[in-house]
Amino acid sequence: MSDVIAGVRIPDSALVSEATELIRDTTNELLFHHSRRVFLFGSLQARRLQITPDPELLYIAALFHDTGLVAPYRGTEQRFEMDSADAARQFLTAHGFSGAETDVVWTAIALHTTPEVPYKLDPVIAATTAGVETDVLGINLESISPGEIASVTAAHPRPNFKNEILQAFNDGFKDRPDTTFGTVNADVLEHFIPGFHRTNFVDVIKNSAWPE
Repeated sequence: MSDVIAGVRIPDSALVSEATELIRDTTNELLFHHSRRVFLFGSLQARRLQITPDPELLYIAALFHDTGLVAPYRGTEQRFEMDSADAARQFLTAHGFSGAETDVVWTAIALHTTPEVPYKLDPVIAATTAGVETDVLGINLESISPGEIASVTAAHPRPNFKNEILQAFNDGFKDRPDTTFGTVNADVLEHFIPGFHRTNFVDVIKNSAWPE
């Protein structure tokens, strides 16, 4: 029998059980609880948005969305969101999911720090971003009832979450600063690293190889 938290049913499948154990074993308590909250808040926000994401695919997207911040999933060559998305794709492909299904989850994870765009795409993509924005930024938190919030945070507590997730972000991509160009991730490095100078889009244009 599957769990129900804040009226949201956790999908009851072998895939979900395996993913849950994998992420619990290979990440850390901070990311595990955050990722489960992303699924729950994403599901609750989907009701507000009047969309119906596939619950199993949304669960996988939520659980894997920050794996690129930590070993064994993180690399140094690309944005952490893409490392996370690649890990989810590998997991789903190994379990026989179609290219179309894995593409939806990959895109949901790759775009989860990109404002606005996800809401025009598949419900899984939109709900993943909605869950992230609610848990990390508090966006549309007021649309979830106090009882629902209490149920979610009782199951998956968030003590000192603001500080700990910022530290996790910094630890996850401080050794690949170039990948933060044009993203909100540059804000994190600017906060933590003294003297960090973000790449400026205007400077890139003005200093490009094109003669003027």
